[in-house]
Amino acid sequence: MSKFWSSTATGLDPYQPGEQPKAKQYIKLNTNESPYPCSPLALSAMKTEVSEDLRLYPDPNGDGLKQAIADFYKVEKANVFVGNGSDEVLAHAFVGLLRQPKPLAYPDICYSFYPVYCNLFDIDANEVPLTDKFEIDPSDYAGTDGPVILPNPNAPTGIALSLAEIRTILDSRADYTVIIDEAYIDFGAESAVSLIAKYPNLLVVQTLSKSRSLAGIRVGFAVGHPALIEALERVKNSFNPYPLGRIELSGATAAMQDVEYFDSCRQKIIATREATTTSLKDLGFEVLPSSANFVFAKPPGNNNAEQLYTALKEKGVLVRYFNKPRISEYLRISIGTDEEMAVLMAQLELILEA
Repeated sequence: MSKFWSSTATGLDPYQPGEQPKAKQYIKLNTNESPYPCSPLALSAMKTEVSEDLRLYPDPNGDGLKQAIADFYKVEKANVFVGNGSDEVLAHAFVGLLRQPKPLAYPDICYSFYPVYCNLFDIDANEVPLTDKFEIDPSDYAGTDGPVILPNPNAPTGIALSLAEIRTILDSRADYTVIIDEAYIDFGAESAVSLIAKYPNLLVVQTLSKSRSLAGIRVGFAVGHPALIEALERVKNSFNPYPLGRIELSGATAAMQDVEYFDSCRQKIIATREATTTSLKDLGFEVLPSSANFVFAKPPGNNNAEQLYTALKEKGVLVRYFNKPRISEYLRISIGTDEEMAVLMAQLELILEA
């Protein structure tokens, strides 16, 4: 701790990202990255953008990308906000929409950036326990005041809410913003974007990191009522008016437009997830129903999840272990290629036999 730190820096408990090892090659099933390359059209667009024009600032509004997102979801460009990854979009939403006199409600087991942002932006929080089945119960969010943020599908559980359940929450919090964080929505759940016309308090946040294989260029977006989008724009333009560079804007726009490639990749991941779930259950794992590009699995019998994580790492396979209450007996396993998952299963069989 430095004597030069501010009180804010001193009091922070930062988010801990998944391991990104450099000393050894691993099969990386720990950070929910796509196992497939990005769209060839996106790659070509980014290569084209590497030119002398990089001396010029990018479009601060990202109008081309906003229009591509609007076209994909059949909304207006005024309904769309873009930023440097969904984490930055969420940060602007915490400042511009969720910092209210009433506490912000979110699940006790969910994306661990939410409590980090509450601490950073001095927001009171109400952590709502998941059910015994690790599900979000919409009735738990009724009868109290304040904004809400929910991942759907949830992370790290992978369990998704239906649109009917989301409507229940929106109706119960009509005077406050409700954010649905859809980082994994494209792997089996239904997007709440279709509800924004009816619910002016709804903001949907997504990322191009997962289903569009663009984690390396950090692009996220939000869709909602223009009044909510204006709040995000005001915060963004008070922080960094140029969050996305020319390369990022070009690649993301092409990726949104390449619907055929997007569908192909996500369907392959869904099929591999279902096959992996079956294989894990055959080994005795308890696997939660997942609508994401990962599974949340409890090892069989008395096998310790942390020890299993360590044993897999020694064998060159990385998965994610959370040493946290209620979930310390589970492993989160990202879905890789069929070949990568075959290696995982083979190593698991050897470890469990030993």
